[in-house]
Amino acid sequence: MRRLLNSSLILIFAASLATAQNTAPASPSKPPSLAKEGEKVTKLGTHATADLPSEATIDSFLQQQFGYEKDLTWKINSIRPSGVADLAEVNVLLASPQGQQAMRFYVAPDGAHALAGEIIPFGARPFDSAKKVLEKGITGPERGPKEASVTIVEFGDLQCPACKAAQPTIEALVAAEPSARFVFQNFPLEMHNWAAKGAAYADCVGRASNEAFWKFVSKAYETQSDITAANADEKLTALADGAGVKGADIAACALTPETKKHVDASLALGKSVDVTGTPTLFINGRRVGSFNPQMLDVYKSLVEFAASKNGN
Repeated sequence: MRRLLNSSLILIFAASLATAQNTAPASPSKPPSLAKEGEKVTKLGTHATADLPSEATIDSFLQQQFGYEKDLTWKINSIRPSGVADLAEVNVLLASPQGQQAMRFYVAPDGAHALAGEIIPFGARPFDSAKKVLEKGITGPERGPKEASVTIVEFGDLQCPACKAAQPTIEALVAAEPSARFVFQNFPLEMHNWAAKGAAYADCVGRASNEAFWKFVSKAYETQSDITAANADEKLTALADGAGVKGADIAACALTPETKKHVDASLALGKSVDVTGTPTLFINGRRVGSFNPQMLDVYKSLVEFAASKNGN
């Protein structure tokens, strides 16, 4: 789920990171720390050379940045080396009455500066690396020609309001580009209390019937606000029945270790290409993470451009 917090708050944060930041120690008034002062999170990045800041330092920094927002809280999800040598990557979940939003920033090796925004791929063919990883790893239900010159991959979460809002635009894009291949990959977010169950049901429906899968997903988004953690099994079973497969069989399938393995593999695939929120699309490896209905022509141009550059 994205873009639910006040955008001006994020802009203030980004602007403040454009200059040196001197953070005075402050008593954390937000969620408890995940690590002790001086403790380093296991190095997960490609270049494990960053001297990682402690969680206490990050928490104090966030207090200085956002303490004026009385209703804002946060959780530090990870502090780890980034894919770029010497830069530490920090992932935070911000929460307010307006909703939740993931935020990521990078800490320079001097420990006195941070960078807001995304590290993007660079080079003569910047999207090839993600494209190759996705081509090898995608296993979800698909539409369109198997040997298409353009593959669009969506990482989605059935409980995500932003995914629901984006679906009409994504469906319009798929309809406008019938020569492209479209693949859906489950990416249930931890912040959602029935998303993992929804992903398990979706995985089972997709394996039972590719046609039923698209009906199931469409109805899941349509009735999203009616589904809760308490009634998810009942609602999802009924949606599976309505999509044309036997709901009782899907419910049983959703509980199996095999299904969990499939969903976990889809999550791992997304994380391997740096997916942190939903919905995220890749067009031949090129990330598209913002879905404005007024930009449909832009998304179509990206698909057509990718087709023209395929193999070049």
